[in-house]
Amino acid sequence: MNINQINILVLAYLGDAIYETYIRTYLIQKGYPTVKQLQEVSLSFVSAKSQSRILKKLLDEDFFTLEEQEILKRARNAKSNHKPKNSDILTYKHATALEALIGYLHLTKQDAREKELLEKIVEE
Repeated sequence: MNINQINILVLAYLGDAIYETYIRTYLIQKGYPTVKQLQEVSLSFVSAKSQSRILKKLLDEDFFTLEEQEILKRARNAKSNHKPKNSDILTYKHATALEALIGYLHLTKQDAREKELLEKIVEE
């Protein structure tokens, strides 16, 4: 499989599932006792607005490698027919970029880096 031939939005699709699963698991382990609380707290991580904010902070910290920056750029520039419901297009593109990077790290089996990124996100 040539990772560069996979549509960047497909990587974001995968990254979204990985990210949401990670966040849900993290919050359950933190001890939130009800689904209502889990849902409320998870929004501080999984909404497009939150993901965009997280991405910008990590970019400001120079957290990403050059390779990862290229993936982020490809994802931000990707054409999509999807119209975001709860955010502006720029916020949505930043969130998509973060998800695409997670999908990319996962498919390229960069497990340690994927874990480092996800752990960095929850400590923010």
